[in-house]
Amino acid sequence: HVQLVESGGGSVQSGGSLTLTCSSSMNIDNFGCMGWFRQALGKEREFIASQFTGAGTKYYGDSVNGRFTIHLDHGKNKISLQMDNLRSEDTAMYYCAAAADTWCRGAPFMAGRYSRWGQGTQVTVS
Repeated sequence: HVQLVESGGGSVQSGGSLTLTCSSSMNIDNFGCMGWFRQALGKEREFIASQFTGAGTKYYGDSVNGRFTIHLDHGKNKISLQMDNLRSEDTAMYYCAAAADTWCRGAPFMAGRYSRWGQGTQVTVS
């Protein structure tokens, strides 16, 4: 049973930075993609970033492009999300996700392409 556990959330002032980390109980090389999504209260889940585990290709959502950076650490089976220049609209629950195969690579921004999810970590920007 694959487990994804997020950490690093918290409260930060606007303009500040946070780094989220997601630890996988399985070797991440077995996944097709790993990514981050977020969901704010009363809103739909939003794509943030994704990285292909093989080629390393990265994709970002328009709202975070240029401010957030995704990084896979194969040796530690972790994925991180460096978030800079945070804004109040970044406040949300952030979820780590993993895709069991490479089907995700056709549409890495679609939540339905991911089969494993963490419990989430809250980020609050004031």
